[in-house]
Amino acid sequence: MKSSIYGISFFFLFCIFPLVSGQLASKQSNTMITVSHQLANSSWNVEKEQNPCLWEGVTCNAPHNDSILSLSLSGFGLSNSSFLPLLCQINSLQSLDFSSNLFNSIPVEFFNSCGEIDGLKSLNFSKNMLVGSLPTFQKFVGLESLDLSFNSLNGSIDSQLNGLSALKSLNLSFNHFTGSVPSRLGKSRVLEQLELSMNRFTGEIASEIGEHGNLIKIDLNGNHLNGIIPESFVNLTKLETLILSSNQLHGAIPAGLLGITTLQRFSANQNNFVDLPSTNPSMSLKILDLSYNKITGRILPQLLLGSNLQTVDLSYNMLTGPIPVTISSSLVRLRLGSNYLSGPIPSTSFVSLPSLTYLELDNNSFTGTIPPQIGSNRKLALLNLAQNKLNGTLPDELLNLTQLEVLKLQLNKLSGEIPNQIGRLNMLSVLNISWNSLNGIIPPSISNCGKLISLNLQNNGLTGLIPDAIGNLKFLLELQLGENKLHGRIPDMPQKLQISLNLSFNNFDGPIPKTLSGLNDLEVLDLSNNRFSGTVPDFLVRLSSLSQLVLSNNQLFGDLPQFKPHVSVDINGNPQLHRPKDSPPVLSKKRKPVGVTIVITFAAAVLAVVVVAIVFLLISKRLSKVNEEQLQSLEVLSPPRVIQGNMLTANGVHRSNIDFTKAMEAVANPANIVLKTRFSTYYKAMMPSGASYYVKKLMWSDKIFQLGSRDKFEQEIEALGKLSNSNIMIPLAYVLTVDSAYLFYEFAPKGTLYDILHGSLKSSLDWASRYSIAVGVAQGLAFLHGCTSSPILLIDLSSRSIVLKSLKEPQVGDIELCKVIDPSKSNGSLSTVAGSVGYIPPEYAYTMRVTMAGNVYSFGVVLLELLTGKAAVSEGTELAKWVLSNSVRPNKLDHILDFSISRTSLVVRNQMLAVLKVALACVSVTPESRPKMKSVLRMILNVR
Repeated sequence: MKSSIYGISFFFLFCIFPLVSGQLASKQSNTMITVSHQLANSSWNVEKEQNPCLWEGVTCNAPHNDSILSLSLSGFGLSNSSFLPLLCQINSLQSLDFSSNLFNSIPVEFFNSCGEIDGLKSLNFSKNMLVGSLPTFQKFVGLESLDLSFNSLNGSIDSQLNGLSALKSLNLSFNHFTGSVPSRLGKSRVLEQLELSMNRFTGEIASEIGEHGNLIKIDLNGNHLNGIIPESFVNLTKLETLILSSNQLHGAIPAGLLGITTLQRFSANQNNFVDLPSTNPSMSLKILDLSYNKITGRILPQLLLGSNLQTVDLSYNMLTGPIPVTISSSLVRLRLGSNYLSGPIPSTSFVSLPSLTYLELDNNSFTGTIPPQIGSNRKLALLNLAQNKLNGTLPDELLNLTQLEVLKLQLNKLSGEIPNQIGRLNMLSVLNISWNSLNGIIPPSISNCGKLISLNLQNNGLTGLIPDAIGNLKFLLELQLGENKLHGRIPDMPQKLQISLNLSFNNFDGPIPKTLSGLNDLEVLDLSNNRFSGTVPDFLVRLSSLSQLVLSNNQLFGDLPQFKPHVSVDINGNPQLHRPKDSPPVLSKKRKPVGVTIVITFAAAVLAVVVVAIVFLLISKRLSKVNEEQLQSLEVLSPPRVIQGNMLTANGVHRSNIDFTKAMEAVANPANIVLKTRFSTYYKAMMPSGASYYVKKLMWSDKIFQLGSRDKFEQEIEALGKLSNSNIMIPLAYVLTVDSAYLFYEFAPKGTLYDILHGSLKSSLDWASRYSIAVGVAQGLAFLHGCTSSPILLIDLSSRSIVLKSLKEPQVGDIELCKVIDPSKSNGSLSTVAGSVGYIPPEYAYTMRVTMAGNVYSFGVVLLELLTGKAAVSEGTELAKWVLSNSVRPNKLDHILDFSISRTSLVVRNQMLAVLKVALACVSVTPESRPKMKSVLRMILNVR
């Protein structure tokens, strides 16, 4: 109420009545004008606005406005810091914010002058490019908050902060500080927030930190600390957050630590702890993360009983024994995977937990049946019981989990049939029941699971036919049906299949069916160990994304068609199937007996007559078919009719080069296809001038595009055409036809990053090129995320959507898809539309939306590709998960890197390890812990 009265008073005083007072002190006004001349920033322009109190980022003391209280120059793009001491002449300052600029140093005069301002409480230089050691703060007696995070400051910290007697918040995260964790943190010990994460601190944590009794938050994540947690931490009676993750700490966790009555979060994952706390956690504890340690023994019942407990992660330890019979009803996420837990899953543990959303008990030794009571947890979105020793049938109660999106039950001993009503789980995106002993048929109702991305039923005893309705799973990227007893007709498959279609080790026979001919995005097709017969059809050659074709152990015959060099084809076990010969057979020059010659000549003549007759019959039979195909091909090759074509670029060269008619002729010819992504087809179009362009085709007929809103489409594309960034594929022009939209881009002669990095030219990508690509892509994404009107979030960021103009010039593509795709028109959630497998962050299965943090995750995977040389999915394992599991131990980091690159020099190795640290931050499991793209870019730039 009081603020409302002040607001009304302010309105009448300054809006209704003439402005008669509130003149900024002349000294401060002159200082601001002097600084504005040095900045040459349009936001601080005395010619546009004479009163500095009305400039962007300036806050004066309302209502008088006679002095300046705070200045925020955050994100002004400043690099020259010489003006900073001038601002110290404004002795009324309480807050200075210079974050998100390009400063690499701060003048010493600034510290001398601004240290005299007793009222200065907050100083923020985060997210710059500062180098060198930490300055000494000799004065600054009133400073309460100091933020120097996300820079490249280095060296050790000793007494530089000791003079800050009022310091309450210190953030030095994401720098390169070494030595011991500082313990002298202000004379008065009033510190409340201590954030030192992602540095290079070593040694033990000083027990003196525990003497700062006002501490609310301690974050030492991502350093190289060893030793134990000081017992003095138990005395921090106000502590709410303690994060010690990703260090080398060991020993036992202090007995009373979790008993601190204010503690809400304790994260100490990725260390070497061996024991669980032996005392009861406080009732305030919400998050407990001790994953990736070496903890042994049993889970004490009281550990899971906290009334406010929401997340418990004890995965990847050495825990034994059963799960406690009773757990907290407030739990949202319980992760106990990859331990040595055993016994039955207690039914009483999982009865009506109203908030339980994620339950992960995988990779243990649980026995018995799946408790039907799990089906009472109606909010459950992820259930992972894989790789245990569970038996019995799938309980019908699981069908009550209508919010379930991920169900993993593979590698157990389950038997019986898949429930007929499996289609009730219509939110599923991942279903894996492979490597069990299931029998019966694949229920047709599975087609109701319309959001499935991955379906894995392999290595069971399933019989019968593949349901015809399987083709309705329009978002399915992976279908694993191998090692069953399936037979009969193979129906039309989902057209979006991308990762793999595995029909191996079944009872399919007859010719390879043409129902597989439309799988143009498919990478792996396994038809091995069946009874397929006949010749290998040519349509398999035309599957443009195919990289591996397995035809072994069938009854195929004839000559294998000529596949592209990058396609691996396995035909072993087909004795009558032959690879094409590169050259004609060499004729023997040995003289033959006359009799033999006559016989051979006569046989050859007879054979020739037969061959001619057969050829004549075949030709006569094919004449009508050829004519029909020619008519069809004429229809296909007819150029699309242009309804509208607009130039977007102001570049005169492009405007004169681009010829819409010539481009439509190019897209009519499938031979001009150079690239396919999940949503688009790219053609290479040669213009009359000799210049080449990408022409990308978007289909209006796809329901995910905004039907009936072409005006909006044009507005969005025209807005994108005005962007300017060398690391983004920006549309130069567009054409609208009856059923499609075509976008024009500059041609990138090197192709996609995926093709280079995982193809025959991989050796040409040295570390200098890989680093330049990483920087370029990061610059492009930081630009998109920082767009002033609204951030542009990429739906499908992968190495396939990054093209290379040269080996050091990447461009991020498909930026317009987020503008023209309308997920509400699709039958699936955005999570099923968004992203390629391997690049999709874990939370997409639950949040249903693309986020900046999701883009950061996808970029992190691209970084890992550049660092390891491995693909995002390799041998069925996602690269991010593989790297995370191998990064737990510091001595394994070198094994993660591409040895052919890291071995070149110690400098290169150290730079790669530094970028690996950035990548690991990007692919963090929790979205909140991932850095922003601007910070990612800054960290990568600071590597060199």
